[in-house]
Amino acid sequence: MAFSLEERLQLGIHGLLPPCFLSQEVQLLRVLRNYDLKKDDLDRYVFLMGLQDRNEKLFYRVLTSDIERFMPIVYTPTVGTACQHYGLTFRRPRGLFITVHDRSHIPTLLQSWPEKDVRAVVVTDGERILGLGDLGCYGMGIPVGKLALYTACGGMPPQHCLPVMLDVGTDNTELLKDPLYIGLKHKRVRGQAYDELIDEFMKAVTSRYGMNCLIQFEDFANVNAFRLLSKYRNKYLTFNDDIQGTAAVAVAGLLAALRITKSKMSDHTIVFQGAGEAAMGIAELIVMAMEKEGLPHEACLRKIWMVDSKGLIVKGRSYLTHEKERFAHEHAQMKNLEDVVQDLKPTAIIGVAAIAGAFTQRIIKDMASFNKRPIIFALSNPTSKAECTAEQCYNLTEGRGIFASGSPFDPVTLADGRTFYPGQGNNAYVFPGLTPDRRIGCSATIEFTHTKQ
Repeated sequence: MAFSLEERLQLGIHGLLPPCFLSQEVQLLRVLRNYDLKKDDLDRYVFLMGLQDRNEKLFYRVLTSDIERFMPIVYTPTVGTACQHYGLTFRRPRGLFITVHDRSHIPTLLQSWPEKDVRAVVVTDGERILGLGDLGCYGMGIPVGKLALYTACGGMPPQHCLPVMLDVGTDNTELLKDPLYIGLKHKRVRGQAYDELIDEFMKAVTSRYGMNCLIQFEDFANVNAFRLLSKYRNKYLTFNDDIQGTAAVAVAGLLAALRITKSKMSDHTIVFQGAGEAAMGIAELIVMAMEKEGLPHEACLRKIWMVDSKGLIVKGRSYLTHEKERFAHEHAQMKNLEDVVQDLKPTAIIGVAAIAGAFTQRIIKDMASFNKRPIIFALSNPTSKAECTAEQCYNLTEGRGIFASGSPFDPVTLADGRTFYPGQGNNAYVFPGLTPDRRIGCSATIEFTHTKQ
């Protein structure tokens, strides 16, 4: 409908279209009208993905017309629901699907991708999608959603972006039994075969698109995320969003909170609910921020405490990973987060374990009792996995809590009439810094996150 009369005559389609000529502004109005007719967020997601398939320019016009409105649909929290129903809503493939059985043929598969100038690759193996666990091939919704934001927020042309699913199987028995499941129907392949697949993939991407192509690892399980980052970070232009992206955004949130508390980072004691990729990434960057303020390294470590599924991480506890060992301190073993908060009296609590409701009423009230302005970050995604809601935080702290969440929450109005607008501590805020024309700044941030410089 946007074709002019001259274009319609040249294309031989005059008479095959209604006589009206519609500008993109009118097309946008039509999309918004249809969007408002959808009954729930999953339907809205499917509608927008269909628009992306048939008219990519209009899709990004819609997205950028109100990014705050549409980001929760194409990204968290709705993308989590979309991944869970990926087989049901699947219409047309986006991105490249590479399986463990494609070893020795990955360069050939990359040749199948029509674009020759790719500058950002987001890759997942689907083992730890948000806080939803192993979704296997359904995890492809995450790279697609992330790269949509690279374009909408960072201005990267969509043809320069490539979402990739490395399908090595799934340990999710429900998916293996699901006739609609679109991935490999066997248990996850691990060990040497897995490592060889990743190695070949990294070499093939850089061979085809150059060493300046950014390769972003997304939603890999802890067992692989740390070692793959360590293995490749000094060899390729690579980045782990769950470790480094989360760290950058969470510490930015803490730095913003310092303006409110009128304190230094080194003045704070921080308790993490969770001790996985996100917690470790944030903790390492907090340590570096404290060191910049002049606090000795060991003193920085003692300011950070972590609680995992077995309780408080303390020295002498068995089966601690190398990463967890760094944040293990001398203390009696404690299993309950409520007791940990009561005992340690932290100034900030950060939730990154995807345990819904982990910040109980008692915890939030305790935080408010020993802090004038308690910092409460419920960063787990999607919204259903948040450690507490914005309403709980503001109400139970009488509006004194400094709150941020991984997924958006609506504004909260207290009984006294004050309205609070919850901050969103989401990795999407780092994406503009990852686009090619800002690559130098991005690399510096990544270096600061994981090396002592």
